[in-house]
Amino acid sequence: MRQTSSVLYVAVDTLLPERGKSAAGFAEFTAALDHEGIPSVWLTSRSRLQFDEPRRKLGHAHPFIAEDGCGVYLPEDYFHLRPDSAGSHSAKASTLRLGRFTCIPIAKPLPAAAEELEALSQETGVPIVTLRSLSGRELVQNTGLPPREAESVRQRDFDELFFLAGASQAQTERFLADGRKRGIEFRQHGMLWSAAMGASTQRCVAALSRLYDRALRYHAPSVAIATEDVAPKLFPFCDRSILLAGRAAEAPTDGRGYPRSQQFPLKSPGIWEQVLESVAPNLHR
Repeated sequence: MRQTSSVLYVAVDTLLPERGKSAAGFAEFTAALDHEGIPSVWLTSRSRLQFDEPRRKLGHAHPFIAEDGCGVYLPEDYFHLRPDSAGSHSAKASTLRLGRFTCIPIAKPLPAAAEELEALSQETGVPIVTLRSLSGRELVQNTGLPPREAESVRQRDFDELFFLAGASQAQTERFLADGRKRGIEFRQHGMLWSAAMGASTQRCVAALSRLYDRALRYHAPSVAIATEDVAPKLFPFCDRSILLAGRAAEAPTDGRGYPRSQQFPLKSPGIWEQVLESVAPNLHR
């Protein structure tokens, strides 16, 4: 692996929307990072299967973190070594082979979340409908996506997607509170919810940092790049951070209470040149 000034952790759901074009200049930014040998780890709430198309289009060949911190996915032979064992004190597998990837599972793989979710529904009397339980036609109707895309949405490795069927606000709040007591992590995606057991962005970043340190034989500083909605889930676990702000700004400013943080306006022309200068100041372009 080439020496690098840093390892980036980029929350890409806003930058690579499921429908429509990617953020202006992001493809060129990704290509420039590859040219300079700067690894860019992508973070997404989507599944491995959903993420295949955007990675292919942009030629992304680095690890990624999927399903909101449920697992780390390593392209085949990326590190040319075996990940550290989760090991000797746990029955949990240190790695899984999922499709073309070696996966470091952080959350418990399905059906763990599905079983906990069903038990919670029975105990609370709050009805739920999982995407996995829908027919193909119902799936298309509820997601508003073409059949192929809709099918990829529900094919998850770790978390379970569901919606609450006619629950009141009070029932919803009680359902979520009781679920959290059981160790279920909930995340809202519009009308949908996801449930996972043991997801952790912090542990994902830590696992990858150990692998990069081991492959490089030194510590390359980690740099988090995210929009305001995702920043709290990622920034505390990296050495530096770059906030992609929604509002315009004349110049970079300190990033809202995070140490060693910068802020750039996402809609600003030339933002990716500014970010590239920040992460690779000695780059000759």
